[in-house]
Formats: sequence, structure tokens, C-alpha cells
Amino acid sequence: MSEQVTRTFAIIKPDAVRAGNAGNIIQRINDHGFKIVAMKLIHMSRPVAEGFYAVHRERPFFGELVEFMTSGPSVVLGLEKANAQPAWRDLMGPTDATKAPKGTIRGDFGTSMGENATHGSDSPENALIELSYFFNATEFVA
Repeated sequence: MSEQVTRTFAIIKPDAVRAGNAGNIIQRINDHGFKIVAMKLIHMSRPVAEGFYAVHRERPFFGELVEFMTSGPSVVLGLEKANAQPAWRDLMGPTDATKAPKGTIRGDFGTSMGENATHGSDSPENALIELSYFFNATEFVA
């Protein structure tokens, strides 16, 4: 029985881009069997970041998160693989980079809970929502 190929959404965050680690992270994505089906370098505006993270609007870290995500360029990606969403979460490692094991992206490239190098969708349903937030249908490759 084969696993279903699905898509998920990823961000290489400003801290990782600023540190020059975007290429290393993209290589790690490829090495772990993901197909990159959409990718672009963006600099999120405040309205875009606030809209994307609206689910966290009432949380105390919302303002700091928006500031961080608008502090420099990010790379947004659409990834495809069998069970892509959980596979990407596993490759990223725990949210708190200080607790992420070496060998995970956050363990190797993140520095803290906030500056943890990458974002990944937390469910297959949110992956579809997040992909459509940054990409239109013509921006995906087969």
C-alpha cells in the first residue's frame, strides 16, 4: 500500500535567510525527498504578516512575531512528498530550536523559540490554506 503524495507549506524565516542558510535548508529539503513545487523570495509587509498569523492575534507574542517576520526576506515554498505535512514537521524538529535535536533544521539552523529558521503547516488542512495565501494556481509546477 503506497502513501499518498500531498503538499505542504514551508517558510525559511528571516533569521535563516539573514544568516545565509536558505541554500543549506533547500538542499536538506531536496535530500529528504521533497519536491519543491512552488518557491519565491519575499519580504512580508506588515498587513501580509498580520493576515497570515491572524490566528495568533490575541496571543502575547503576536506583535513580536509580526515584527520578526517583516524584518527581512523569507523564502516561501510549496513542498510535495508522501505525507508531506508530517514529514516536513519531522524534518524541521520542535518549535523551540534550543530543544530541537541536531540533524533537524531547527536544531541545526535555529537559535531560539522565535528565531527557529522555518515554519511548517500544522495540519494538512492548514497547509492548503497557507499555500493559497502565498501562491496562486499558476505558480505551481507539476
